Amino acid sequence: MYLRISLMMFLQFFVWGSWFVTLFLILGKHGLASIIGDSYGTAPIAAIVAPLFLGLVADRFFSSERVMAVLFLLGGALMLAVPTAIAQGNGTLVWMLFTGHMLCFMPTLGLGNTIAFTHLPREVFPKTRVWGTIGWIAAGWVAGALAWSDSLNLFVMAGVTSVLLGLFCFALPNTPPPLCGKALDLRSLFMVDAFRLLARPMFFVFIACSTLICIPLAYYYSNTSGFLANAGFEQAASAMSIGQISEIFFMLLVPFFFRKLGVKWMILVGMLAWVLRYVLFAYGATEQAVWMLFAGIALHGICYDFFFVTGFMYADRVAPPALRGQTQSMLVFFTQGVGMFVGFKVAAAKFAPVAESSTALGSAITAAKAEEKLSFFQQMGRMFSVNMPESVDASFISQSAQLWKQYWLFPAGMAAVIAVIFFVAFWDKSAEKDS
Repeated sequence: MYLRISLMMFLQFFVWGSWFVTLFLILGKHGLASIIGDSYGTAPIAAIVAPLFLGLVADRFFSSERVMAVLFLLGGALMLAVPTAIAQGNGTLVWMLFTGHMLCFMPTLGLGNTIAFTHLPREVFPKTRVWGTIGWIAAGWVAGALAWSDSLNLFVMAGVTSVLLGLFCFALPNTPPPLCGKALDLRSLFMVDAFRLLARPMFFVFIACSTLICIPLAYYYSNTSGFLANAGFEQAASAMSIGQISEIFFMLLVPFFFRKLGVKWMILVGMLAWVLRYVLFAYGATEQAVWMLFAGIALHGICYDFFFVTGFMYADRVAPPALRGQTQSMLVFFTQGVGMFVGFKVAAAKFAPVAESSTALGSAITAAKAEEKLSFFQQMGRMFSVNMPESVDASFISQSAQLWKQYWLFPAGMAAVIAVIFFVAFWDKSAEKDS
């Protein structure tokens, strides 16, 4: 059972990691750069809708594994239609397909956790969930090894994997709907009681800062792959997987640091890590310092684990036992939903001055590289390579780097301001005593 559920987690995040990381490169290459922000915005929209779907349908009428099966089969079919829509240049259809796919995918995150917690001991869950992160890493490595970072083949890979996972879900252990036969509780569904926790000043500060920090966070997901390609990275998808590798490492250290630092300093370190990451990206671009870019990617473990994991732990601690589920849903609603949605919109607007230069530089780099026929293993050896062709005009590179610097310094400043507000305004002594 552990192996089946772990495989489910692996394939689940393999599907998402297959296309989400380098969507920027693919849409830009096919003349659809204008819908990059809206396409990434489908994820937070789905994150907002998912709890309602789970509460109204999945948790009451159908077993979790069967709902997952149907969602992955439908989501896979939608993803397989994306290459044709992109080839036709139909941006509206592409956005609709992404929206449909994410509306199918997001509920599976909660459903997968339900299956795991139902059939496995709670202490085993981290060992199972880590296979999801490994699946995301594997997707990036496969994309790099096959030189598919900007290829439509990634959508085929995601779609086929989703269909296979949909079929595999029928082999998962039977997990009856947890709320079957219970009356519909609209207060719980719409997190009414959890919202009352916002009357507590410290919890309000926590939620407000958590939502705001997700605005600069969205910059990383939406445009880093294009930024790395402009810096000469051979396979952006593989390079960005370094972030997930560091995530696994720091995930293991969270309990230790949580005891040593407490809630406030853990979250603050996570916020400051975003500041440092964007500063490294900004000056790594103008200085053409590859080590700064790799360091910025590797900071993902601290950025994500220290902020999000600690945040979920804090929310679980301060919420009354009867409201813990609602509170976690509310936190996801504000961070992955509202914060990220606004963030992708802001990132898209701030990227507009960079777009023309970024696209032109990317085309120049591609044109300057000689076509090579490499074996699978030779291509694997270049997954983390950085190669800026000498024939590309240095002034052209410098101009693009300056624009990228301005782009990255904005979220760095935003994250710094939010960190200062959190440092001054948040001090939950009751949480610190329990740390």
